[in-house]
Amino acid sequence: MSAIDDLFGRLRAENQKAFIPFITAGDPNLAVTKAILEAFDAQGCHLAEIGLPYSDPIADGPTIQASYTRALADKIKVPDIFSMLSEVKSLSMPRVCMTSYSIVHRLGEQKFLEMSTTSGLAGAIIPDLPLEESPRFAGLCKEHDFSLIQLVTPMTPRDRALRIAENSSGFLYFVSVTGITGTRDSLPEDLLQNVAWMKEQTSLPVCVGFGISRPDHVRELRDVADGLIVGSGIVRHLESCDPANPEETIQKVSNYVGEMIAALK
Repeated sequence: MSAIDDLFGRLRAENQKAFIPFITAGDPNLAVTKAILEAFDAQGCHLAEIGLPYSDPIADGPTIQASYTRALADKIKVPDIFSMLSEVKSLSMPRVCMTSYSIVHRLGEQKFLEMSTTSGLAGAIIPDLPLEESPRFAGLCKEHDFSLIQLVTPMTPRDRALRIAENSSGFLYFVSVTGITGTRDSLPEDLLQNVAWMKEQTSLPVCVGFGISRPDHVRELRDVADGLIVGSGIVRHLESCDPANPEETIQKVSNYVGEMIAALK
């Protein structure tokens, strides 16, 4: 069992839901990324998602795309990200990365898994890894007690959604909207029933992301989802961060996350 399996087992026993924040590694630098991860842990986040910047994001909206561009412009390297993550291995919340399969392929699947587990990562979300090409890598992940978290979208046919769930581990990432990441005023009317249907089909926890940016979104979804993922609402706070004096930005991010966790409870 991975650390994510342990986490959701405990949360289910305590009738709690997971709050999962996302940040881009290296935006504005890795020292700030490390400080924000520590702030997430101090606020009581249950799991953190770290984006590995890449030049062709698959499903990310302008806010997260811009954060990837900022990080890449600073010449960030994947080994440097793993090195920083190794420095926060003692945090109580598990960490997962979101990455393109091109990064996994370039490193080699085995090396990627070794680097990930050595740095303390418990799993990975790989949006551009097709279901048909994932079983072998899913098997390697299982050998390392490493969760391969896959995505289901509103446009995924239901029979395919079932096969994706069968080939996933840790939790199932349920995309709330058709389209890209980004903050939104409201969530789709049929989202609750779609998440409820998915939960009936799988024993995996079902966590909802894309467009969740306000406390009322959290309150709307907390009774049906096992966890909520918030990305753009956090990343946008970093757009004006001064790398030489990041304390105010880190505090703003921490306060925002605290408000979202309070809504979850």
